[in-house]
Amino acid sequence: MGSKNKTHLLVDGYNVIFNVPDFKNTADLDHAREKLIAKLSNYAALTGQKIIIVFDAHRVPGGVAHIEEHGDVEVVFTAESETADNVIERLAGKLAREGIVQVVTADYLEQRLILGQGAYRLPPGEFWQQVCRVHARNSTRREEKPAEGYLENRLEDKIRKVLEDWRQK
Repeated sequence: MGSKNKTHLLVDGYNVIFNVPDFKNTADLDHAREKLIAKLSNYAALTGQKIIIVFDAHRVPGGVAHIEEHGDVEVVFTAESETADNVIERLAGKLAREGIVQVVTADYLEQRLILGQGAYRLPPGEFWQQVCRVHARNSTRREEKPAEGYLENRLEDKIRKVLEDWRQK
């Protein structure tokens, strides 16, 4: 995390779920969380961004803070007495010293606080459009290049270049 060029994306998980139409017909909150985590895991792999999704547990009696890793996505569940906003504000301040920080939230007060810490705000709707565009572009690219028998032919150009650079070292 020491690179000044690294982009960190902090996502208020429930804020996205409750503000993005794609989640309106989701059966339950557990399913919505799983859907968000899966979609953002793919997005992180395609963009190279480090993503931290924070979910509130402050109203869950006995809720214990814990962290789960899902590829390039870290999922933080807050403790019973802590809100996602508290965690995001703390992380935004810390990560802003290490690189670019974008915070995905529709919460006005949280937006004001993170802007004061040097982070950028990204409304959930705008962020979700960006996620969908990246997924669509990747799907189109896969359809344009039929996969041959070699793994190399199925890799993104960016990944192929990194592997080629490693091979030449």
